[in-house]
Amino acid sequence: MERVKKIFWLIHLIVWGLFTLLVGLQLNSDSDAYWRTTTVGFIATCLYVFYSHFYLLTRQAGQRKGRDYWFQLAAVVLTGPVPFVLFYQKSFDFGQYSMHLITTVPIFLFLSWLARVTETLVLNTIRKEQLEKQAVEAELNYLKSQINPHFLFNTLNNIHTLVYKQAPAAPDAVMHLASLMRYMIYESNAATVPLAREMDYLQDYVSLQQLRYKNSPVVDLQIAGETESYYIAPLLFIHLLENAYKHSPARLAPGDLKVRVEIKDNTLAFSVQNPIAIKPTNALDEPGGIGLPNVRKRLALLYPGQHTLTTHHTGETFTASLTIQGLHALAHEREAHLLHH
Repeated sequence: MERVKKIFWLIHLIVWGLFTLLVGLQLNSDSDAYWRTTTVGFIATCLYVFYSHFYLLTRQAGQRKGRDYWFQLAAVVLTGPVPFVLFYQKSFDFGQYSMHLITTVPIFLFLSWLARVTETLVLNTIRKEQLEKQAVEAELNYLKSQINPHFLFNTLNNIHTLVYKQAPAAPDAVMHLASLMRYMIYESNAATVPLAREMDYLQDYVSLQQLRYKNSPVVDLQIAGETESYYIAPLLFIHLLENAYKHSPARLAPGDLKVRVEIKDNTLAFSVQNPIAIKPTNALDEPGGIGLPNVRKRLALLYPGQHTLTTHHTGETFTASLTIQGLHALAHEREAHLLHH
């Protein structure tokens, strides 16, 4: 904000410099001392009226203009022509005073008001944009902060079951959880992460969930396309995958959960399909959790107009499909600008 104010004052200096130059060009080598002194007096009057009123408006900014303001404004108006009269000649000339009182003073009162209004509008616009960015950042951080306890609650329940049954897989589950939390706590704090790293995170999550099942992998995860050179906002897909596990039957056959990731022409297509439990819950989100609403809010903030999130319910299966266009440009540039500028 201070930088913007400095720019405004630089503009003031440039404009007044050009104004003085323009007025000074009216003088030439034949101009006598009279015209030189009156020209200086005219410029002095303009500066006095402009900045006296400008200072008055600045001091009264955001306040109701009471009696003090009008008294001070009247003093500026009445004393406005004085600098010119003083330079014009030593004795007071009421005619020159009156002429500048009805011409120069009103013009530069208006110009100072216009300058102050313009500066206020620009500064308010910048403040509004900064507040909006701060609000967006706060909401994004809030939505991301909800992920940790939500995911941790589910995973600890799974590990509790393994420990209760004294399953040999329990230590591996703890190691998987440590790896996942390392990503969630440290790496996901960045505005964007490599898409390949996000895919590794999903695969780690699937491996952890697989500990619940004795049969072959219940998730058929297929990734097509280049993931190394693309960036994505972190933790966008985990809720969709969590919902798929949550609302599937307790027993799953190999490949019942189908996850597809395809990157083509700077567009990412992600989908997850799961069979529906016999007695599904009414909502497709965790009770008291965030799920799909969280994903929709984050997408609206991070990829406005560049994404689609749809769901399809057949009665036997539920499919959530997410598409993000312009992935290479927007995921790496927009989020970084939004969160760190």
